[in-house]
Amino acid sequence: MEQVTDHTLAAARKVIAVHINYPSRAAQRGRTPEQPSYFLKPSSSLTVGSAAAPSTVERPAGCELLGYEGEIALIIGKPARRVSLGDAWSHVEWVTASNDLGVYDLRYADKGSNLRSKGGDGFTPVGPGLIPADAVDPDALRIRTWHNGELVQDDTTHDLLFPFARLVADLSQLLTLEEGDIILTGTPAGASVATPGDVVEVEVSSADLTTGRLATRVEEGTTPFADFGARPKTDDTQREEAYGSREAAGLALQAPAAAEATAVGHVLSPELKSKLESVCTATLSSQLRKRGLNNVSIDGLTSTRPDKRIVGLARTLRYVPNREDLFKAHGGGFNAQKKAIDSVNEGEILVMEARGEKGTGTIGDILALRAQVRGAAAIITDGGVRDFSAVAAMDMPTYYANPHPAVLGRRHIPWDTDITIACGGTTVQPGDIIVADSDGILVIPPALAEELADDSIAQEREETFIAEMVQQGHSVDGLYPLNAAWRARYDEWEAMGGGQNQWLTQ
Repeated sequence: MEQVTDHTLAAARKVIAVHINYPSRAAQRGRTPEQPSYFLKPSSSLTVGSAAAPSTVERPAGCELLGYEGEIALIIGKPARRVSLGDAWSHVEWVTASNDLGVYDLRYADKGSNLRSKGGDGFTPVGPGLIPADAVDPDALRIRTWHNGELVQDDTTHDLLFPFARLVADLSQLLTLEEGDIILTGTPAGASVATPGDVVEVEVSSADLTTGRLATRVEEGTTPFADFGARPKTDDTQREEAYGSREAAGLALQAPAAAEATAVGHVLSPELKSKLESVCTATLSSQLRKRGLNNVSIDGLTSTRPDKRIVGLARTLRYVPNREDLFKAHGGGFNAQKKAIDSVNEGEILVMEARGEKGTGTIGDILALRAQVRGAAAIITDGGVRDFSAVAAMDMPTYYANPHPAVLGRRHIPWDTDITIACGGTTVQPGDIIVADSDGILVIPPALAEELADDSIAQEREETFIAEMVQQGHSVDGLYPLNAAWRARYDEWEAMGGGQNQWLTQ
């Protein structure tokens, strides 16, 4: 396998980088672009990586946030101008690893160009090995990054927002890609900040082909910035962007987020959750009916795990009927379905509106597994389920209308998330409390939940007493429901420990 050399870099007239391309990164950033966007890095930022020993990069003096981003780099082998999607990949000669380094401390001064923040000398190490582009499937490459020996990025190119051929063809519409030009194709989630003394390694591989690890060691710069130029400046927003999240940056939740987290915790506190888990849906349903709520059950669905009782907060996803022109714009890439799956949190329940359409799948094994890994309590869809055996074997319950082998796009377009939807004949809003067991699925308005749980527990205590009395041979007349005489006996039963003493034999 060939190695990246100074001669390789000397041929690079320009370095073009893509902003967001991996679904995991889009989810982390909270935005998914409709089209690829780019920025230029100067060829002077390139440096040759070595497998034998780390190359070095300087964190400029006075800077705090040197971000690293493991990326797959494409090296153009023959000029490309207005090439088609089908022909685009043939203009790529080599694939290698790169680290798209940058200092967030200088982003404010560039108005999006990234020249100061990402254009520094040594800020684009590439190598060490070159993989022939014609020897790999561009949709089956793997990118991994290690920070001080810990694996922090691990993703593949199979579901990129913008496949590599599209990037080449798109760029060639307006400019000529010349031999030796380098395209940095975006980074997955997990990019973060390196400090002096840290070593960052990046590797690209496909089957038995690998670039080897591109190792870069960070050194502290000693030459301060002059007064006549932009000087390093940062804030908590830049720290959050650089580290990937406020938590990773060691920052407290912002006030609105903290308030939201408190509100959610208040709506479904551990105590309330425990209460709701202790009563069956039949009891909750009767208490809801007493309050005039007769249309709060999601009907007609079957559970893959009828043995489980689940309680959680609803997250919602809406599908609309397929229309081919709209599916092209909304069905591919990191669409609403994938966004919903990739953002569901521990203990939440993803509820899908599929209009009761049974002629296609709305969830399959891979996305169901992703929801389970993220800690989802359940998935509920009033449509079909693909890969049914695999989904049914999961510990996480899925409630569904029927199995069906067809893909989503046969009947549906994933449209939007976390809005009011209809599922199984009832309305579900984000933040509603879902309770489900072998009897069915209920949607509980959060404002009623505490009172409802307490009254349901009391009702089930009464029914335990009634069942004991029926077991002893008493007629249900006056007993079910309790009349005044039986109510007095129930109160006495409760006072004596409720069923622990067999005091009533007549």
